[in-house]
Amino acid sequence: MVERVWPALVDLVVPLQCGGCARPGTRWCRGCAAAFADAPIEVRTRVRLPVPAYALGRYTGVRRQAILELKERGRRDLSAPLGAAVAGAIRALDRWSELPAAERLLLIPAPTRPMSARRRGGDPVTAIADSAARSLGDLAAVRPLLITSMWARDSAHLLADERGDNLAGAIRIRRGARTDLAPTRGRDAAVVLLDDVLTTGATAAESVTVLAHEGIDVHLVLVIAAA
Repeated sequence: MVERVWPALVDLVVPLQCGGCARPGTRWCRGCAAAFADAPIEVRTRVRLPVPAYALGRYTGVRRQAILELKERGRRDLSAPLGAAVAGAIRALDRWSELPAAERLLLIPAPTRPMSARRRGGDPVTAIADSAARSLGDLAAVRPLLITSMWARDSAHLLADERGDNLAGAIRIRRGARTDLAPTRGRDAAVVLLDDVLTTGATAAESVTVLAHEGIDVHLVLVIAAA
């Protein structure tokens, strides 16, 4: 009874609307789902990446709105449709032979600051990765290995070179995560670094480097949107 009544009470306080276009009466409309179903696009970044980078689309319209709703307005329910879109993109990239033939798929969320994750009730990118892994099946797993040190500056207003300098040494393996490193090594796993928005590529480049130093080869970067 409580499980049925509580969502209805929430809807009375917070009007139900689509997280991508604000259409009333639905959390995620068919139009927005269709927009996220497009084939992923390859992205070039100002900071050179050692692996290919793909995005579900540009950081405009529905994609921008959905990311803002999820990260800044607490729409955790959007992790499910965004995760499904990520899973669809990974299937497409696999068909295109952009991923190596492997027994397992590992999704590594891009690093985040612990304070930011706590403020948002958890890391949104990890939530999207978890949802994508469930859609992809038992052979897919999420490994939240990376973290950004609290002393790194907010990179929103930094130039490309400044972002690289800012993140040099700031991204590291999460404390207590080294027990998860062994299953990520080896040729039997395809590894995807997942993030929400790709701008200069500085975060992705540093993340790939940090993981490589630990013996983990990232095969591609995948993001929800490219700025």
